[in-house]
Amino acid sequence: MELWELLPHRYPFLLVDRVIEADERRFKVIKNVTYNEPHFLGHFPGHPVMPGVLIIEAMAQASVASLKHHPEFTPGSIPYLAGVDGARFLKPVRPGDTLVLEGELLFLRRRMAKTKVSARVEGEEVARAEITFVVRKDA
Repeated sequence: MELWELLPHRYPFLLVDRVIEADERRFKVIKNVTYNEPHFLGHFPGHPVMPGVLIIEAMAQASVASLKHHPEFTPGSIPYLAGVDGARFLKPVRPGDTLVLEGELLFLRRRMAKTKVSARVEGEEVARAEITFVVRKDA
């Protein structure tokens, strides 16, 4: 099953492009940052920078790559963002960058999960955070 089959997001809010690798503990996902993304019209004109909240959202979406390997996460389950800890933004992310989102699942218990994610561009860390989810079956 593909990652986007498990995510409820669609354009323009699907912020992951490809899963490079993923198992029940670790994941590596790509987000190609392009000029045609709607947020660049206003953030910031003449100096486009990917908003930090969208980097966090991309990290959260990438984290589902590991969640999908667990029996608690079944088709129809939706991971709701429940918390962000220790978020740090170290360098701007600009159109043309390839954002590599790598992380590990710290725990998944009783439909609550936490991941630790690092975002890199050309091997250099640009952001990091711990992301907490509540996984719900909404029908």
